[in-house]
Amino acid sequence: MKISVVALFLSLGMIAGLSNKAKAESVNTAPKELTEAILEIEDAANDQDLEGVLDYYSEDFTNTDGLTIDSLARGLEQMWKNYPQLTYTTEIQSWSEEGDLLVAETITTIEGVQKEQGRVTHLDSTVKSLQYFQDLKLVNQEILAEQSRLTSGDNPPNVEIVAPETVKTGEKYNFDLIVDEPLEDRVLLGAIKEEKTAGNLYLNPTVLELEPLPAGGIYKTATAPLLPDSNWVSAILVRGDGITMISHRVSIKENTQSKKK
Repeated sequence: MKISVVALFLSLGMIAGLSNKAKAESVNTAPKELTEAILEIEDAANDQDLEGVLDYYSEDFTNTDGLTIDSLARGLEQMWKNYPQLTYTTEIQSWSEEGDLLVAETITTIEGVQKEQGRVTHLDSTVKSLQYFQDLKLVNQEILAEQSRLTSGDNPPNVEIVAPETVKTGEKYNFDLIVDEPLEDRVLLGAIKEEKTAGNLYLNPTVLELEPLPAGGIYKTATAPLLPDSNWVSAILVRGDGITMISHRVSIKENTQSKKK
């Protein structure tokens, strides 16, 4: 079951810290051509106009997870096939200039509904990242945070997520999915998997094997790799009256203090 569904949705979504090379400017001062380009990408995505979206991408486009212009196109086509009606909303948080690049700091939310074999699934996603434009073509996307939630059934488990967006290399961290309601006599099944982010995972589902959960949720302690990277933590909670699936990105940054020691 694949639950990490968002990042390829666009290089539309982005936010959080700007590069040290440039100082962030107020969104109110963003160049008109930059704001228009981002809004036109959003409009094309809402119309599921693949050509219109890709018009704003450089042929040499690169992405944190190794997506290329071709794999992005395949991913969008598959996503729009699965979700005929998606709503994209993009907000520009700030912007900066780095040489001949315009850097947009934005956040995108994505909502949609899938109907398949009588089952209705609701998608709610948020993507945070930085987008680098050159001559109003998107040349690079750095994803800084990402979380998606899929729910189905009459009463999917209401889940509180406790997990960091960023950790240091070698650092231990917790990933908890807490069901915010009493189980009573109902059985709760679940599974969780951590894996390195990669472009091929967008089109190849992650398989999760369900097991009975002894408590009202999933509680996992993980250790970040020793090298900077980015991981997905995917989890599913299944109850007789509904299913909740979560995908959460954890970015691993270099532990400079450890390096100094």
